Amino acid sequence: MAWQAVLDELVRDRGRALVGHAYLLTGDLRDAEDLVQDALVKVFAGRRASGEVASAEAYVRRAIHTLYIDGFRRRRHWATIRHLHAAPDATPTDGPDGPTDLLVGNRLVLAQALAGLSPRERTCVVLHHVEDLPVDEIAALLSLSTGAVKRYLSDGRRALRERLGDPPDEAAGSDERLDLTPRRTR
Repeated sequence: MAWQAVLDELVRDRGRALVGHAYLLTGDLRDAEDLVQDALVKVFAGRRASGEVASAEAYVRRAIHTLYIDGFRRRRHWATIRHLHAAPDATPTDGPDGPTDLLVGNRLVLAQALAGLSPRERTCVVLHHVEDLPVDEIAALLSLSTGAVKRYLSDGRRALRERLGDPPDEAAGSDERLDLTPRRTR
C-alpha cells in the first residue's frame, strides 16, 4: 500500500482516536489537533510510516508523545524569557454560561488535574491508564528505564490523588472510575 493511501486511511479511520489521545496530553482540542497534524507531517514527510495502517499509527502516536514533551520544554523556556504578562485564555463556551461539550462534569476536573502534571508524568499516566500499556512498553516507547516510568506514574498518581481526592472505596462495591476519554455529547 502506498504511503498516501496509508495516510488517507489512517486519518479517516483513526484520526478521531489520535486527536482524543492528544487531547488527554494537551487538555485543549485545538492544541491536540495541531499536535496530531505535526505528528502526521513528521512521520509521513520522513517516509518512516510503513505500508500498514496499524504500524503507521504506532509511529504517529510515538511522534505525538515526543512532540508534546519537546513542545512543553519550548513553552517552558519561552515563559522564562517572556517579559509581558498575558492573561490566560478564557475557556471557549457554547453559550454565555456553559462550557464546551468536551469539558463537562468530571472531565473538566480531570483535564485541569492532568494539566498540573509534568509532561512525562502526564504521558505515562495517559499511556498506562488510558491506552492500558504495561510499564515495560511505556519505557520502550518513551526511551526511559522501567524505574523512571514507575516513578513518573507514582508521582502522577499522587498528584492526581491530591487534586481529585481518593478514588471511590472498592470495598463498598463501587466500580465507578473516572472516564479519561474525551467524548462529544449532543
